[in-house]
Amino acid sequence: MSDTPPAEPPSSEVTPEKTYLRRRELLKNAGLFAGTAVAVAGGLHLLGRKQTRPMDRFVPDAGRVTFPVVKGPYDTDEPPTSYEDVTTYNNFYEFGFDKNDPARFAHTLKTRPWSVVIDGEVHKPQTVDMEQLSSWFPLEERVYRMRCVEAWSMVIPWLGFPLAALLQRVAPTSHAKYVAFTTLLDSEQMPGQRRGLLDWPYTEALRLDEAQHPLTLMATGLYGRELPNQNGAPLRLVVPWKYGFKGIKSIVRITLTREEPMTTWRLAAPREYGFYANVNPAVSHPRWSQASERRIGDFERRPTLPFNGYAEQVAHLYTGMDLRRFY
Repeated sequence: MSDTPPAEPPSSEVTPEKTYLRRRELLKNAGLFAGTAVAVAGGLHLLGRKQTRPMDRFVPDAGRVTFPVVKGPYDTDEPPTSYEDVTTYNNFYEFGFDKNDPARFAHTLKTRPWSVVIDGEVHKPQTVDMEQLSSWFPLEERVYRMRCVEAWSMVIPWLGFPLAALLQRVAPTSHAKYVAFTTLLDSEQMPGQRRGLLDWPYTEALRLDEAQHPLTLMATGLYGRELPNQNGAPLRLVVPWKYGFKGIKSIVRITLTREEPMTTWRLAAPREYGFYANVNPAVSHPRWSQASERRIGDFERRPTLPFNGYAEQVAHLYTGMDLRRFY
């Protein structure tokens, strides 16, 4: 196929010698399992890029949002990760397993027309297309930290609307306890689904009170632009106090349920991925310590904050729970 990834040049050819040797030293000392090698190598490639303020980096005009955007109330004042890194370093296994595969291959995804089914324990089940859905709510900008379970992180200026507003519109019944999300299933548009790594389609879920929390966002854009395909267009979930894999992309169904739904990564590796997946530096993943993280664009690691720095807003949701058991 013509979209075969080109060979990467050796790091020594694209970075200063001191930087290259520093990376080698980091890799030597990392002691990570072999399964993490690809992710780490990709992360270090990005770490060599100079981090700059977003206005200093190229952000394309295509997809610019032309209607008013309300500034969100929960922004971090940390510098956003560059547009280039946010849109080229992704986990979206429907398009491949390397971090740059989504940016290379997601052009096959057709995001219009697009509709979302909302059903289950709601008084007003419905199927809504993206144009109608977007017209229901004013867009907000939320500059959130994003922490991956692989121990790298970003700061991303999302555009979207609170999931709570959508749930209010469909009126959950008194039996609704959880909210389940499903990604598009179409291996023609998402060639990674032809591989049997995961049980497709990708599914995720939240407890209803988590879904209704004001921090929980349905994102339709980032950096003032429409959401790029590789970042989960046209609609994805953003829950900033949880690990990034909870942020399901390209959503086509939202179902409210009485029972806790099974989710894709719990089904694939239940000892590694819990239902809650709250960012917790005190509970390590079997393959990655969660005590610290490397912000894309930085060399040095930084301590990871409980609930990714949003403990003041969300810790009360888990009062009395053993967070080592409910990981």
